[in-house]
Amino acid sequence: MKTNIIIAGVGGQGILTISSIIDLAAMHSGLHVKQAEVHGMSQRGGEVQSHLRISDSIIYSDLIPLGQADVIISVEPLEALRYVPFLKEKGIIISATEPFTNITNYPNIDAVLSELKKFPNAKLIHASQIAQQLGNIKSYNIVLLGAAIPYLGIPQEQIEWGIRTLFATKGNAIIDANIAALYKGLEITK
Repeated sequence: MKTNIIIAGVGGQGILTISSIIDLAAMHSGLHVKQAEVHGMSQRGGEVQSHLRISDSIIYSDLIPLGQADVIISVEPLEALRYVPFLKEKGIIISATEPFTNITNYPNIDAVLSELKKFPNAKLIHASQIAQQLGNIKSYNIVLLGAAIPYLGIPQEQIEWGIRTLFATKGNAIIDANIAALYKGLEITK
Protein backbone atom coordinates (compact mmCIF):
# COMPACT_ATOMS: atom_id res chain seq x y z
CA MET A 1 0.00 0.00 0.00
CA LYS A 2 1.33 3.42 -0.95
CA THR A 3 -0.62 6.69 -1.10
CA ASN A 4 0.74 10.07 -2.18
CA ILE A 5 -1.39 13.03 -1.11
CA ILE A 6 -1.03 16.74 -1.81
CA ILE A 7 -2.99 19.04 0.46
CA ALA A 8 -3.24 22.60 -0.83
CA GLY A 9 -4.85 25.92 -0.10
CA VAL A 10 -4.22 29.36 1.27
CA GLY A 11 -2.75 30.24 4.65
CA GLY A 12 -5.28 29.92 7.45
CA GLN A 13 -7.52 27.38 5.72
CA GLY A 14 -6.43 24.40 7.81
CA ILE A 15 -4.12 22.62 5.37
CA LEU A 16 -1.63 21.69 8.08
CA THR A 17 -4.49 20.53 10.33
CA ILE A 18 -5.61 18.07 7.65
CA SER A 19 -1.99 16.88 7.28
CA SER A 20 -1.59 16.42 11.03
CA ILE A 21 -4.78 14.38 11.32
CA ILE A 22 -3.76 12.09 8.46
CA ASP A 23 -0.22 11.78 9.90
CA LEU A 24 -1.56 10.76 13.32
CA ALA A 25 -4.05 8.30 11.82
CA ALA A 26 -1.45 6.69 9.54
CA MET A 27 1.13 6.28 12.31
CA HIS A 28 -1.53 4.92 14.68
CA SER A 29 -2.35 2.38 11.95
CA GLY A 30 1.29 1.26 11.87
CA LEU A 31 2.07 2.88 8.52
CA HIS A 32 5.17 4.82 7.49
CA VAL A 33 4.71 8.54 6.88
CA LYS A 34 6.81 11.26 5.25
CA GLN A 35 5.63 14.85 5.07
CA ALA A 36 6.98 18.04 3.53
CA GLU A 37 5.31 21.42 3.97
CA VAL A 38 5.68 24.66 2.10
CA HIS A 39 4.21 27.55 4.01
CA GLY A 40 4.90 30.33 1.51
CA MET A 41 3.44 33.59 2.67
CA SER A 42 0.81 31.77 4.68
CA GLN A 43 0.32 34.58 7.17
CA ARG A 44 -0.51 36.95 4.31
CA GLY A 45 -2.92 34.68 2.47
CA GLY A 46 -0.24 32.96 0.41
CA GLU A 47 -0.23 29.39 -0.79
CA VAL A 48 0.31 26.51 1.60
CA GLN A 49 0.90 22.95 0.50
CA SER A 50 1.79 19.69 2.14
CA HIS A 51 3.19 16.60 0.45
CA LEU A 52 2.15 13.55 2.43
CA ARG A 53 3.38 10.08 1.59
CA ILE A 54 1.98 7.02 3.37
CA SER A 55 3.11 3.43 2.90
CA ASP A 56 3.29 0.05 4.57
CA SER A 57 6.99 -0.02 3.64
CA ILE A 58 9.85 2.44 4.17
CA ILE A 59 9.58 5.75 2.31
CA TYR A 60 12.81 7.47 1.33
CA SER A 61 11.63 10.82 -0.01
CA ASP A 62 9.10 13.23 1.39
CA LEU A 63 8.41 14.98 -1.93
CA ILE A 64 5.93 13.66 -4.45
CA PRO A 65 7.24 13.67 -8.03
CA LEU A 66 5.20 15.11 -10.89
CA GLY A 67 2.51 12.68 -12.02
CA GLN A 68 2.63 10.58 -8.84
CA ALA A 69 -0.05 12.04 -6.51
CA ASP A 70 -2.94 9.70 -5.86
CA VAL A 71 -5.03 12.40 -4.22
CA ILE A 72 -5.13 16.18 -4.18
CA ILE A 73 -7.16 17.68 -1.34
CA SER A 74 -7.61 21.39 -1.87
CA VAL A 75 -9.54 23.84 0.26
CA GLU A 76 -9.36 26.39 -2.57
CA PRO A 77 -10.20 25.60 -6.22
CA LEU A 78 -7.45 27.64 -7.90
CA GLU A 79 -4.89 25.90 -5.67
CA ALA A 80 -6.27 22.54 -6.84
CA LEU A 81 -5.48 23.54 -10.41
CA ARG A 82 -1.96 24.59 -9.41
CA TYR A 83 -1.13 21.01 -8.34
CA VAL A 84 -2.80 19.08 -11.18
CA PRO A 85 0.62 18.37 -12.80
CA PHE A 86 1.40 16.21 -9.74
CA LEU A 87 -1.73 14.07 -10.19
CA LYS A 88 -1.58 10.51 -11.51
CA GLU A 89 -3.62 9.76 -14.60
CA LYS A 90 -6.42 8.23 -12.51
CA GLY A 91 -5.81 10.35 -9.43
CA ILE A 92 -8.55 11.94 -7.35
CA ILE A 93 -9.15 15.64 -6.79
CA ILE A 94 -11.18 16.64 -3.74
CA SER A 95 -11.68 20.41 -3.84
CA ALA A 96 -13.81 23.06 -2.24
CA THR A 97 -15.79 25.11 -4.73
CA GLU A 98 -15.55 28.37 -2.81
CA PRO A 99 -12.70 30.66 -3.87
CA PHE A 100 -10.42 32.53 -1.51
CA THR A 101 -10.12 35.70 -3.55
CA ASN A 102 -7.02 37.19 -2.02
CA ILE A 103 -5.66 38.59 -5.28
CA THR A 104 -7.13 41.27 -7.51
CA ASN A 105 -6.75 39.23 -10.69
CA TYR A 106 -8.38 36.04 -9.39
CA PRO A 107 -9.73 34.21 -12.46
CA ASN A 108 -13.45 33.79 -13.01
CA ILE A 109 -14.55 31.10 -10.55
CA ASP A 110 -16.83 29.44 -13.11
CA ALA A 111 -13.83 29.05 -15.44
CA VAL A 112 -11.73 27.57 -12.61
CA LEU A 113 -14.45 25.07 -11.69
CA SER A 114 -14.97 24.23 -15.36
CA GLU A 115 -11.27 23.33 -15.66
CA LEU A 116 -11.48 21.12 -12.57
CA LYS A 117 -14.58 19.37 -13.92
CA LYS A 118 -12.53 18.21 -16.91
CA PHE A 119 -10.87 15.67 -14.62
CA PRO A 120 -13.06 12.57 -14.42
CA ASN A 121 -12.16 11.92 -10.79
CA ALA A 122 -12.73 15.45 -9.50
CA LYS A 123 -15.08 15.80 -6.54
CA LEU A 124 -16.09 19.44 -6.13
CA ILE A 125 -17.69 20.15 -2.77
CA HIS A 126 -19.45 23.18 -1.29
CA ALA A 127 -17.42 22.63 1.88
CA SER A 128 -17.98 25.92 3.69
CA GLN A 129 -21.72 25.77 2.98
CA ILE A 130 -21.85 22.27 4.50
CA ALA A 131 -19.77 23.34 7.52
CA GLN A 132 -22.03 26.35 8.04
CA GLN A 133 -25.12 24.09 7.95
CA LEU A 134 -23.45 21.97 10.64
CA GLY A 135 -22.96 25.07 12.78
CA ASN A 136 -19.16 25.40 12.60
CA ILE A 137 -17.79 27.21 9.54
CA LYS A 138 -14.22 26.55 10.71
CA SER A 139 -14.63 22.82 10.07
CA TYR A 140 -14.93 23.13 6.27
CA ASN A 141 -11.43 21.69 5.88
CA ILE A 142 -12.56 18.60 7.79
CA VAL A 143 -15.55 18.22 5.44
CA LEU A 144 -12.99 17.86 2.62
CA LEU A 145 -10.92 15.40 4.66
CA GLY A 146 -14.05 13.31 5.18
CA ALA A 147 -14.73 13.30 1.44
CA ALA A 148 -11.17 12.05 0.85
CA ILE A 149 -11.35 9.10 3.30
CA PRO A 150 -12.22 6.44 0.66
CA TYR A 151 -9.01 7.31 -1.23
CA LEU A 152 -6.48 7.58 1.61
CA GLY A 153 -5.92 3.91 2.43
CA ILE A 154 -6.56 4.60 6.14
CA PRO A 155 -9.70 3.39 7.94
CA GLN A 156 -12.19 6.11 8.84
CA GLU A 157 -12.01 5.08 12.49
CA GLN A 158 -8.30 5.97 12.48
CA ILE A 159 -9.01 9.38 10.92
CA GLU A 160 -11.60 9.98 13.64
CA TRP A 161 -9.00 8.94 16.23
CA GLY A 162 -6.60 11.47 14.67
CA ILE A 163 -9.20 14.24 15.10
CA ARG A 164 -9.86 13.27 18.71
CA THR A 165 -6.13 13.23 19.42
CA LEU A 166 -5.29 16.49 17.65
CA PHE A 167 -8.17 18.41 19.23
CA ALA A 168 -8.03 16.75 22.66
CA THR A 169 -7.16 20.00 24.42
CA LYS A 170 -9.92 21.96 22.64
CA GLY A 171 -12.82 20.23 24.38
CA ASN A 172 -15.62 17.91 23.36
CA ALA A 173 -17.67 20.55 21.52
CA ILE A 174 -14.81 21.17 19.04
CA ILE A 175 -14.10 17.46 18.69
CA ASP A 176 -17.78 16.67 18.08
CA ALA A 177 -18.13 19.48 15.51
CA ASN A 178 -15.13 18.16 13.57
CA ILE A 179 -16.32 14.55 13.75
CA ALA A 180 -19.72 15.66 12.38
CA ALA A 181 -17.96 17.53 9.54
CA LEU A 182 -15.80 14.47 8.80
CA TYR A 183 -18.78 12.16 8.43
CA LYS A 184 -20.77 14.68 6.41
CA GLY A 185 -17.86 14.86 3.96
CA LEU A 186 -17.64 11.07 3.87
CA GLU A 187 -21.36 10.87 2.98
CA ILE A 188 -20.68 12.93 -0.14
CA THR A 189 -18.22 10.48 -1.66
CA LYS A 190 -19.82 7.25 -0.46
